[in-house]
Amino acid sequence: MAQVIAFGADHGGFALKISLVPWLQSQGYEVLDLGAHTLDPLDDYPDFAAAVAQAVAEGKAERGIVICGSGVGACVVANKIPGIRASVCHDLYSARQGVEHDELNVLSLGARVVGLELAQQLTTEFLVARFTGEERHVRRLAKVNAIEQQSRQWQ
Repeated sequence: MAQVIAFGADHGGFALKISLVPWLQSQGYEVLDLGAHTLDPLDDYPDFAAAVAQAVAEGKAERGIVICGSGVGACVVANKIPGIRASVCHDLYSARQGVEHDELNVLSLGARVVGLELAQQLTTEFLVARFTGEERHVRRLAKVNAIEQQSRQWQ
């Protein structure tokens, strides 16, 4: 069964999204396309980033990819959803290492920062990487999860 990838982008990431989605499908992934489905210069990145992060958190997708102009806003939103570890990655090392060491589950890209070829490479690194499970990474991730739990109590 194909790995399911939740995918979303606002108007700033729309052109990159419509190129990446069919490419991902051609690579054997199943894409859960959460929009935007048309170019709307007035849409807002929080709507799409939250939908992608929620799909990953609920187990509807193994990983997620969000795209906005810089990648920053979509990343901030995705990290508001409990259980999500999102990062902007515009270099190959971070895209892979974020998964291997930090169990990154949402990749955020800036369409005004990276082109299609680099976006494909970043996506590949992110999707093929696996969490190492090494004791130091498990220990650090447990601390991150504890902070997330504590922050829920503050609300």
